[in-house]
Amino acid sequence: MNAPSRPARRGRKTRPSNELPDQPGWRDIRNHMAPLAPLSDDQIESIHLASLRLLEEYGIEVMSAPARALFRKAGATVDEATQIVRVDRGLIEAAIASAPSQFTLTPTNRAHALTIGGNHIHFGLVSGAPNAHDIRGGRRSGNFADYKTLMKLGQSFNVIHFFGNQSLAPNDLPVNTRHLDTTFVNLTLTDKVFLSMSIGEARVRDAARLTAIARGLTMDQLASDPTAITNININSPRKFDIEMASATMAMAEMGQAAVITPFTLMGAMTPVTIAAALTQQNAEALFGIALTQLVRPGAPVVYGGFTSNVDMKTGAPAFGTPENTLANIAGGQLARRYGLPYRTSACSASNAVDAQAVWETQMALWGAVTGHGNLIYHAAGWGEGGLVADFEKLIVDCEMLQAMAQFLKPLDFSEADFGFEAHDEVAPGGHFFGTAHTMERYQSAFYSPFLSDWSNNENWRDDGARTTTERAMDIWPKIVEAYVPPPMDPARVEEMQAYIAHRREEIGSGDA
Repeated sequence: MNAPSRPARRGRKTRPSNELPDQPGWRDIRNHMAPLAPLSDDQIESIHLASLRLLEEYGIEVMSAPARALFRKAGATVDEATQIVRVDRGLIEAAIASAPSQFTLTPTNRAHALTIGGNHIHFGLVSGAPNAHDIRGGRRSGNFADYKTLMKLGQSFNVIHFFGNQSLAPNDLPVNTRHLDTTFVNLTLTDKVFLSMSIGEARVRDAARLTAIARGLTMDQLASDPTAITNININSPRKFDIEMASATMAMAEMGQAAVITPFTLMGAMTPVTIAAALTQQNAEALFGIALTQLVRPGAPVVYGGFTSNVDMKTGAPAFGTPENTLANIAGGQLARRYGLPYRTSACSASNAVDAQAVWETQMALWGAVTGHGNLIYHAAGWGEGGLVADFEKLIVDCEMLQAMAQFLKPLDFSEADFGFEAHDEVAPGGHFFGTAHTMERYQSAFYSPFLSDWSNNENWRDDGARTTTERAMDIWPKIVEAYVPPPMDPARVEEMQAYIAHRREEIGSGDA
């Protein structure tokens, strides 16, 4: 008996050189799957109790006098000589009890509003890189032109939901005023949520005021309908510097969101074990969250985790490791323990857009997603352990994020989905390519990658035998070329420009 005929394998047609990447529309991504829980309830409780012990017995060095005063007024023990603040568990638990479990951030485009908390999941662009890199341009110091290019790319991908605090450091601009330039770019080249620079009170207030102007709101209105958000890093171990503390207090006062994120690397900024690292992360995060609530009960705040390990041979930070992935998941357990939204990250230490970069990013990303992270930082474009914003990696990462978003779509199990009518057309041993059921659905049945090449070897070789990274090299300039800025009322643009000019004069004269 002859075997049933099967369709010959066909190569995927080469994408036309001027064609832009396929991508799904903007979507409020929900994580409908149950979160992973690598730690038992008893283990989570032991971390909680150990964190409270750390805060009670060892405390946090708080360099800000106003912050120390707030804690003292709330009943904490403050040693002014050492600036160590020790807080008992009752104070911490009472303070964090007022923090909301969920809130909404509304940017200039209300269609791009983000619900922070619950099962909502949002992906962010690389943040804070001092250098830029692409294959053609090479590695270079961060600059304003590259910064604007990153904003255009992030705006163009629907799977990028928010921008970090200065995705790239514009080192060609004056340090004391560059936040004005980047905030203006964020508000005019994008219409999505972005993080303001958190170095000091003045920068976060400038960002909030410019945001209020861009949205046509007063500061009181912005407080009840927040947009602004910033990331606050505790200087681990157990140090809260003046700039971060003052920014935290200012954001809470204005009713804007703060993400309290200890930077805890096992073996360097924490003891070497996961238990110790998670304890310290938790203690430092709870302390910063408590500060926001002492300033303004109910102020929007996010529990941040950024725990990974170092290479014990060199001391270099490592990301996407098994320990980092586990910490990403466990951090979600801790955030849920307190009923708080959760920030985590998807990072890599690779120095190139190579296999290492992909597997480390994927490891971290899976940890972030299965840990039910609400804000996933550095999800696209992060390279060299955070030292580089990489344009090709941004493209590679967006492919991964689009695939992850597709993975998170709820499945449809309607009667038609079972496809019984297709069996009427196909004999045993046949194929379903030409059935009506397939023809009705083939264009949308599966995720269609824009970067992966599924062609056979012959067609791949005929098309130049290009790697994924090489294909990414050609894609991102086309996206930038096709970019169209979102609309904005010219009067608001002029008002922002006037505010910036005024602030440049104040800062130049020494006023902050």
